[in-house]
Amino acid sequence: MVVRHGHVVAEGWWAPYSAERPHLLYSLTKSFTSVAVGFAIADGLLSLDDRVVDVLPDHVPADISEQGSRVTVHHLLSMTVGHHSDSLAEAWEREPGDLVKGFLGLPFATVEGTRHTYDNSTTFVLARMVERVTGRGLPEFLDERLFKPMGIDHAEWDRVAGGAAFGFHGLHLTTEAVAAFGELLLRGGMWGERRLVPREWVELATGRQVDCVPFKDGTNDADFSCGYGYQFWMSRHGYHGHGSFGQQCVVVPSHDLVVAVTAQGESQEVFDALWECLLPGLDETGCARDDEVLADRLQRLSLAPVQGSAGPEGAVEAKLDASAEGSALPDGTTVVVDPVDGGWLVRFGSLLDVEIGHGDWRESSPLGRPVVAAGAWQGSTFVADLYVITTPHRVRLVVDAEAGTAVATWSTVPLTGPSLELHVRSPLMTRPDVA
Repeated sequence: MVVRHGHVVAEGWWAPYSAERPHLLYSLTKSFTSVAVGFAIADGLLSLDDRVVDVLPDHVPADISEQGSRVTVHHLLSMTVGHHSDSLAEAWEREPGDLVKGFLGLPFATVEGTRHTYDNSTTFVLARMVERVTGRGLPEFLDERLFKPMGIDHAEWDRVAGGAAFGFHGLHLTTEAVAAFGELLLRGGMWGERRLVPREWVELATGRQVDCVPFKDGTNDADFSCGYGYQFWMSRHGYHGHGSFGQQCVVVPSHDLVVAVTAQGESQEVFDALWECLLPGLDETGCARDDEVLADRLQRLSLAPVQGSAGPEGAVEAKLDASAEGSALPDGTTVVVDPVDGGWLVRFGSLLDVEIGHGDWRESSPLGRPVVAAGAWQGSTFVADLYVITTPHRVRLVVDAEAGTAVATWSTVPLTGPSLELHVRSPLMTRPDVA
């Protein structure tokens, strides 16, 4: 979605994706957690100088270092705590039941406040601090203070095994809700005539707090080396919230522009297109015919279903080979492809059943979260694409009827692990693998 001067000027979704579906934002979630911190500070419940050890004393390791005891809200927000790299896996391995304690107990490579290192744990700790001082869960707090006032009633959250929202990832919103968030920021925290977020917080959070890798025009990560704010990235133009696989909320105040993207792709490629193609043409008059052509193209965007025949009339059974990289199912899972009503019902052992359309998309929710799928027979091979449609991920299923084998591999493996069964459960409850 492209929003200029407060109006949507272009929007499009590739079917089977659609406007009304919430989409996993990955680390774009961090920018919303930042706003929650801003609310707590505005309410006088938290300050930038508050230390983790004072707000969460029951999560402090007995052997905490002096530097660990000095980590503040500012250090967490700007990701300048002093760790040498993302501490998430190491902290969870150190304390599987208490990420905050594991985080505080890790060694530090640099003095706090001096160097930015992208660190997922910092946002998890911030979420727990907000919850402690407000007495509310992060999802409930943001529902009350942000989402409901904006008319957003479909925020979904993935959670860790204990039930807490990740904070650093796991929020699901529609593309439109992401665009609305960008508009809220662009207007300095105003939503219509109502102030939702203090202007001072918007300016702090979306302003440069620390340098990143020195910016060099034309490098592969040009829009991730312009500096970092409070859970926001500075861009070559404006600033953005960012999530893996191309989740973007881009705000360009100098052009009164917001661009929201929910995708499976590469973010830097999107930025290059914005700066090289969109910005230069923003103020060109154009013509009505161009607008018609664009609108028609955007309305007809579609990903092609797998092509092929309806195949055999009877069911086909195979055993899954999980040796392929990115396997979505356990080795040896029985896969049954059973023709039903112009498509198929595919049974993955006792784990789940998925409905698959022939020539069109068919939706099912085997364990609570929707899967949209289409497939076909190509000779003696059954091929199907299974989109976990509220995420950037899909599974390609290939069943070789002659060999009696099957493979099921992710297009891009979810960052929370490869289990398909896990990612079609609602709510998803997991944590990163630290084995």
